[in-house]
Amino acid sequence: MTIPAQFDAKTIENKWYDYWMKNNYFHSEPDHRTPYTIVIPPPNVTGVLHMGHMLNNTIQDVLIRRARLKGFNACWVPGTDHASIATEAKVVAKLKAEGINKNDLTREEFLAHAWEWTDKYGGVILDQLKKLGASCDWERTKFTMDPDMSASVIRSFVDLYNKGLIYRGYRMVNWDPEAKTTLSDEEVIYEEQEGKLYFLKYKIEGSEDFLTIATTRPETIFGDTAICINPNDERFAHLKGKKTIVPICGRVIPIIEDIYVDIEFGTGCLKVTPAHDMNDKALGEKHNLEIIDIFNEDATLNSFGLHYQGKDRFVVREEISKELESIGALAKTEIHLNKVGTSERTKAVIEPRLSDQWFLKMEDLVKPAIKSVLVDGEIKLHPARFNNTYAHWLNNIRDWNISRQLWWGQQIPAYFYGDGKEDFVVAESIDEALELAKAKTSNAKLEIKDLRQDVDALDTWFSSWLWPMSVFGGIMDPESEDFKYYYPTNDLVTGPDILFFWVARMIIAGYEYTGKKPFTNVYLTGLVRDKQRRKMSKSLGNSPDPLDLIEKFGADGVRVGLLLSASAGNDIMFDEELCNQGKAFTNKIWNAFKLIKGWEVSDTIPQPESSKVAIEWYEAKLQQTLLEIEDNFEKYRISDALMVIYKLVWDDFCSWFLEMIKPAYQQPIDSVTFAKAIEMLENNMKLLHPFMPFLTEEIWQILAERTTEEALIVSTWPELKPFNDRLISDFENTIAVISGIRTIRKDKNIPFKDTIELKIVNNDKASTHFDSVVTKLGNITALEYVSDKVDGALSFRVKSNEYFIPITGNINVEEEVAKLEAELVYTVGFLKSVQSKLANEKFVAGAPEKVLANEIQKETDALSKIETIKHSLAGLK
Repeated sequence: MTIPAQFDAKTIENKWYDYWMKNNYFHSEPDHRTPYTIVIPPPNVTGVLHMGHMLNNTIQDVLIRRARLKGFNACWVPGTDHASIATEAKVVAKLKAEGINKNDLTREEFLAHAWEWTDKYGGVILDQLKKLGASCDWERTKFTMDPDMSASVIRSFVDLYNKGLIYRGYRMVNWDPEAKTTLSDEEVIYEEQEGKLYFLKYKIEGSEDFLTIATTRPETIFGDTAICINPNDERFAHLKGKKTIVPICGRVIPIIEDIYVDIEFGTGCLKVTPAHDMNDKALGEKHNLEIIDIFNEDATLNSFGLHYQGKDRFVVREEISKELESIGALAKTEIHLNKVGTSERTKAVIEPRLSDQWFLKMEDLVKPAIKSVLVDGEIKLHPARFNNTYAHWLNNIRDWNISRQLWWGQQIPAYFYGDGKEDFVVAESIDEALELAKAKTSNAKLEIKDLRQDVDALDTWFSSWLWPMSVFGGIMDPESEDFKYYYPTNDLVTGPDILFFWVARMIIAGYEYTGKKPFTNVYLTGLVRDKQRRKMSKSLGNSPDPLDLIEKFGADGVRVGLLLSASAGNDIMFDEELCNQGKAFTNKIWNAFKLIKGWEVSDTIPQPESSKVAIEWYEAKLQQTLLEIEDNFEKYRISDALMVIYKLVWDDFCSWFLEMIKPAYQQPIDSVTFAKAIEMLENNMKLLHPFMPFLTEEIWQILAERTTEEALIVSTWPELKPFNDRLISDFENTIAVISGIRTIRKDKNIPFKDTIELKIVNNDKASTHFDSVVTKLGNITALEYVSDKVDGALSFRVKSNEYFIPITGNINVEEEVAKLEAELVYTVGFLKSVQSKLANEKFVAGAPEKVLANEIQKETDALSKIETIKHSLAGLK
């Protein structure tokens, strides 16, 4: 067949992905082989492919394709997460654009809209992953709201409740007024913001005196139920037992005493608003204070806000400060830096809010997860420095608020049969709930219509923490063949930003339900940033569309570009030039393949000695590289593994091996060497396949006719064999010799077509094994070992060996001597300036280590160059 001049990425990508899908190579079923399992970190159903997904899923695909080649039963389970807050927000926005208010819908009507939206957009990101080459087992695709997945979540809730680990409590929670739901502590991002500190004057009841408090939130005065002073603060001894009047609303509140108040901080007087501050709530409970909630669920003020009712909290903050100033209750304001909690999802400023919520006790649940990572090392984080982050989170864990005031998600399986807070039962179905309620109330006449299910949904993470188990049916049927075969999984690839949200919780759930780890290794990728180290985002406009990159550089080019700079846990400074580098590598391989396939092959000509030793060397180099690759994969240095292969193919194979075996112009190559060249190319394709699946499959299939059982994707990884490392070190020496010859040819304008002689003083007792290669690549007519220096010759040194090229008529000796003498004068002068610097004690003492090392290297190089020039001059004179 005619091989195209250019590698047509788009056509080839479509061709081979369709071929892989048609032949079901991605699908896995339990069999006699050892399983290798990865579960995808399920992207949000709302999502589209971004650079973080590209990196994360490329690494997973590399691991899964390599496992396939190594003979494992590789299973990569894809899927998406229902993402309660994000998806509900999108559906609400869509309905709003259509003139529909969520509050006007029943739960069932809203969920119908949510499912319609999910069916329309939910599979987009998974389809996009196919463009990248992701070899997921698409037949196993899961969605966290699939019926079986939801059933697993409900069973988990009921089980944990029955174990006494889930409870309902009236607690102060983080409230997202935009999403109108609670958030766990981990979903709150604290950002430093510049605001104002307001000094407010509260009049003392029955006098003209007042006290002053400082607050960043003057709008919350409507919820004040006390002023607190420290009993040891002599400044306010006269206020003990008195009352004060809240400005504007005129409510009389007590002045209480508590050592909680820091005498040195602020004004020494603290306003207490139990409904809207965690610490104030504790004070309120201790002193039995009234609790006044002044906010609606969207953080507008309610009727307690008087004439500000219905207005947003930030609008009220501006307006109330003016009113306070007008009535003489605002003493002053100051600029103030404050840490403000914001919602990770909606970016709204969080409100502390008292609410009935469901919580999961974490104190005992977390212990196996701490032990497995930090004590036993049963689960390993890569890089290991994240152990400290993991330890900090888990050692300081609090009970998990698992309820959300949303409709999109698994509805909490608690059923109320009365008006009391404890009048409920927990069950997997309403029929079971009815029987439990009858037993609990001793009322056999209860009917299903008498029960009402809790309206809240469960936190999305309470669904996804079961992911490695639930995708294989392990919660509903722990004895299922799939679950027993594929679980525990092997590797998890994810970002460090969800190390607590997801990774730690999966570990906790794994030990709770199976007594086993959910995975063995966690590879934590870095964030993809731009050249200026900024996080990529749509708002900054610095994030390229991954599909556009694939269109421009090809999927293989983008994969290589990303991975060449993606060491575990380190952020990636992304530049399109990286993808261009990947594309250039693709072209380099394609051109090398075309070169080999373009050679005429002869069965009659003998194999040259240079080709024979070239093959010996490359086979050894391939084996050495295999060892390095294995070591890098073992240490989860995926980028390093690719770089080793990149150098093997670009430098060793293309730049050296092919040059060594290449036949003379318009001459055939011997069949023995050609067969070995094809074998080496095939081995290269196997090593590259996990990283560059499309290019390698295309070359593999053109190299020979293959059955579907012989496709590269299901081929075998090259076998590790003993090798002669002396060949490799000897060839490094040979490279230096050839480079020396080429330098002289270039400097002296000796064309390559002109033959030269080479005479060697072998002081170093270097191997002569590669002399045939030196002869071929240097175009040398005679290579001779001599005992003394050769007069009338140009020379260079490699280690202690001296190499001489006798002068031919092409070189003007006088001109050459003059040129060398001038170069000697310059180099000696340069050496003196460097040595002068190094003799300066002040410079040596104060210079950075790198600068000093650079100067020492300059001195070494200059001394070596002077010696070489002197040798050349001696040979010419």
